[in-house]
Amino acid sequence: MDYVNSDQAFLKKDIKGAKHEMTYAGALSFLRRKYSRDLKGVDIVVSGIPFDSAVTNRPGARFGPRAIRGASTELASLDAFPFGFNPFDTLGVVDYGDCALDSHAPETIAATITEHARGILAHDCKMLSFGGDHFVSLPLLRAHAEKHGSLALVQFDAHSDTWADEGRTPFSHGVMFLQAVKEGIIDTSKSIQVGLRSWNDSAHGFEILTSPWVHRHGTAAVLEAIYERVGDAKAYITFDIDCLDPAFAPGTGTPVSGGLASWQALELIRGLTPLNMVGMDLVEVAPAYDHAETTAIAAATIAHDWLCVMAEKAGAKRQVVGRI
Repeated sequence: MDYVNSDQAFLKKDIKGAKHEMTYAGALSFLRRKYSRDLKGVDIVVSGIPFDSAVTNRPGARFGPRAIRGASTELASLDAFPFGFNPFDTLGVVDYGDCALDSHAPETIAATITEHARGILAHDCKMLSFGGDHFVSLPLLRAHAEKHGSLALVQFDAHSDTWADEGRTPFSHGVMFLQAVKEGIIDTSKSIQVGLRSWNDSAHGFEILTSPWVHRHGTAAVLEAIYERVGDAKAYITFDIDCLDPAFAPGTGTPVSGGLASWQALELIRGLTPLNMVGMDLVEVAPAYDHAETTAIAAATIAHDWLCVMAEKAGAKRQVVGRI
């Protein structure tokens, strides 16, 4: 049997292109990409950050990377919708596997994640990272800021994650973006938070589009606000799956009613092509609370569509069949 019909994660020899594989079988990688740590010619590196010890409510997001990979198999079986192309004809993408963490030495976690990202970024690859809880964004941002300077943050979330940390450890998934602001990693004048629906006494310089605002004004208005805020700044995308309403993403640690629908999130991700994006993470998928892979499928589709947007930026052309 030809290797391309089975277990492409291990047996595929090149980093571009894609072949059909049984969606219900075979070795799992994200979108059946080759597992590799040889980054020659690679445009985007997918990796997992399986850490969830900074949560304030339900744990379990350490299993998120595995769940997202598993939910991605169907997406790998056809050309991308609604783009009408295979992103891997344009982009070289590999699955790097997971960042190796010592869960018994929490004081080492942040530095280990930063070093993991630093090593990948040194090869001039972009990163698509799967958490893990949202704390992992802070050490990832540190590595990206080392390479690119202060970044615009485009945050999709139910929570601001900028609560004041006086008297509390910054080792939390609710304070890390305020910590990033203090470290100069984030330029708040270029940053925007979308989908928020939990109270914070201060915006800390971010522009905020609450979930009710998104529902009232629509996705086109959200995209215009993002374009205006970010401009041509180097932007990092962070997507907390709890940005979605629990009806669309029950498998998460801190669900909040009133969130975005899956279709709204996908419209927003598909509209990010004009931005100068340097990386993305997708966090807080906790499969123990999921139903029929609903949350994992949403997460895998958001990540898949971001790769399609990056392929479009690299020259892939959308095809139109029907009214898109």
